[in-house]
Amino acid sequence: MKFTNGFWLTRNEYEAEYVKEIYKWDVTDKSLTLFAPYKKILSRGDTLNLGLMTIQVSAPLEDVLCIKLTGHAGAIKGGPDFQLEQNKPYDGFSINADAGSASVKSGMLELKVQKGCPFLSFFKDGEFLTKTGVKGLARIRCKDDSSVYTAASLMLDVGEHVFGLGERFTPYVKNGQVVDCWNEDGGTASEISYKNIPFYMTDRNYGVFVNHPGKVSFEVASEKVEDVQFSVKDEGLEFFIIAGKTQKDVLAKYTLLTGRVPLLPKWSFGLWLTTSFTTNYDEKTVMSFVDGMAQRGIPLRVFHFDCFWMKEFEWCSLEWDRDMFPDPKGMLRRLHEKGLQVCVWINPYIAQKSPLFKEAAEKGYLLKNSDGTVWQWDMWQAGMGIVDFTNKDACTWYQSKLKALMDIGVDCFKTDFGERIPSSLDGYNVRWASGGDSEKMHNYYTYLYNKCVYDIIKDVKGEGEAILFARSATAGGQKFPVHWGGDSTSQYVSMAESLRAGLSLMDSGFSFWSHDIGGFEDTGSADLYKRWCAFGLFSTHSRLHGSSSYRVPWAYDDEACEVLKFFVKLKCRLMPYIYSCAVKARFEGVPVMRPMHLEFPEDMNCTVLDRQYMLGDSILVAPVFSPSGKASCYLPEGEWTHLLSGKKVSGGKWFTDEYDYFSLPVFVKEGSVIPFGKTDDKPDYDYSDGIEWNVYPSCDGKKHEGAVLDGNGNVIARLEVVTDCSGKVSYEKFGNGSDVSVIIK
Repeated sequence: MKFTNGFWLTRNEYEAEYVKEIYKWDVTDKSLTLFAPYKKILSRGDTLNLGLMTIQVSAPLEDVLCIKLTGHAGAIKGGPDFQLEQNKPYDGFSINADAGSASVKSGMLELKVQKGCPFLSFFKDGEFLTKTGVKGLARIRCKDDSSVYTAASLMLDVGEHVFGLGERFTPYVKNGQVVDCWNEDGGTASEISYKNIPFYMTDRNYGVFVNHPGKVSFEVASEKVEDVQFSVKDEGLEFFIIAGKTQKDVLAKYTLLTGRVPLLPKWSFGLWLTTSFTTNYDEKTVMSFVDGMAQRGIPLRVFHFDCFWMKEFEWCSLEWDRDMFPDPKGMLRRLHEKGLQVCVWINPYIAQKSPLFKEAAEKGYLLKNSDGTVWQWDMWQAGMGIVDFTNKDACTWYQSKLKALMDIGVDCFKTDFGERIPSSLDGYNVRWASGGDSEKMHNYYTYLYNKCVYDIIKDVKGEGEAILFARSATAGGQKFPVHWGGDSTSQYVSMAESLRAGLSLMDSGFSFWSHDIGGFEDTGSADLYKRWCAFGLFSTHSRLHGSSSYRVPWAYDDEACEVLKFFVKLKCRLMPYIYSCAVKARFEGVPVMRPMHLEFPEDMNCTVLDRQYMLGDSILVAPVFSPSGKASCYLPEGEWTHLLSGKKVSGGKWFTDEYDYFSLPVFVKEGSVIPFGKTDDKPDYDYSDGIEWNVYPSCDGKKHEGAVLDGNGNVIARLEVVTDCSGKVSYEKFGNGSDVSVIIK
């Protein structure tokens, strides 16, 4: 939200009050409270007819400070509020105050203020980090409707880059952009997105989390090119400064605050195949797909039924269309007998024709207008209402319908939609059962929706077996994985924008991500499909899905079947490595698919790279985005080995080569020790048995190791390797398992 006209003037439609000084403070054992008037106080008379911002500083975690700004306290909007995992004061923080200055310190992070100055200055290990500027804290009133905004801004250093803010399809580095955190259903080719996270971090190794579920507007070096400004339409604004030694460290602390990803089932990392969106299908069609994959030797692990498992105009009835599926329980049993898990599509909207509508409306389970009638529209389904997940009874009711599906064989759910939630900002006057503010509920709705579904799956299936396939998210949504990138088009540019948004999401506390292999809208070429298969199988989760046509490989050409088979089998063999990375994400909060700057922060060339990434800490992946087969990637310093061909390439520069459909730029950095499994036809097996350790020597004389972890983070197999200056490799094996082999690359 822009409030100024250049540096000097406020826009005509606003009146701005800026904090002019820190006048005095109160100290308790839990916080420092600053009193900051909108005018410099020179005499007692200056304290009259004047506004005052209250600033409370506390510390919920080591290296984290919470800054809470309050204008008129009685007018602050009500809940909902983000569910924070750490909401007790950190015992190790300290407050020091004398007559002229005060400071609050939490670990390496310290806030310093001086009486008479307006700045909040932050330091890390004693070195200046950032601060609020001359107009860095403000209360702003809109003249048209008297609404009030609270705004804060933090200074950027020369050459400082901003990352994150959720899934963003716009340029990867956020400098120069206006980002409104407001969930919308807009595809993958615009500035709006399905997953808005009010958190950013910079390459100066700190992050900022704005703890407000409503519409948070970020001006990232845009309104004022020296600052990141964030504002909310509210009388209060709370934000956290999170300091780290590295950007990984920042993400680790942010996810301690908002939640870590859970353990995912091993089977979920295999290939998912869907019926696609608007296609016609029945059990015969489904089984033809499943059998067709098996006949061609393509390992399939999950089958997904998209929308038309239910009758048209009845989304969601959560009942099988018996005309097309007369024996759903038997069909699901037959799919299980073929070694598959089953997923079905749902959303939180109830069409008027659905048998559930009358029941939900009578029981008060649907979102209401302010007059108590059911809120409805025809945007997606005729006369649809929205399940009110702020009503605990509605959650229990909705979960009972999902449990009935699981009782006959459904294993998980694709939680689609959750973005088109009416609010006061859109001109709707709705009433939630909780009494919560409608603007704050717009983004927060997806948290309640996905949590409701995830919880019932976990209750039924048990810890470590629950998974969603979700589209919308907000802060904390990483606790309910996995998320996919939404409705892309079937072209290379959309494949690239999907990756760009996925990496931005990984910069925002999420660890797992998927996308529609082949593109969602339209039907792309066989060339695009084969390139997207390679990309999709080097993602944490891999799903074939489309809109109006099937995504089975034989619908493209015979070679597509062989390409898909090749990369599915390769991913299955890489599962000891991939699963161990997933377990680390659970305990450390570091994503499995990593932006290059996260893994190589010292290499400034990696800052803007958005068409390649690291899969874990060892494997670099750069999808091919051209029908020519030519692809370029940047390799950081060191020696790199092509995973498939064994070709050695020296880093510190760009590398260009040409690749057939059975290859792509996928390089392993020196010093890596990667465990390959012995099984290539499924992702879930004993990873400690029959390991093939692939060693990529580094002649630095240091010890390098590879490890295989179980779901609890225990090491079940390990190989330690040392290479001396002459190139001699020595190693030592640890752990259980038989038929272990070591291959020096």
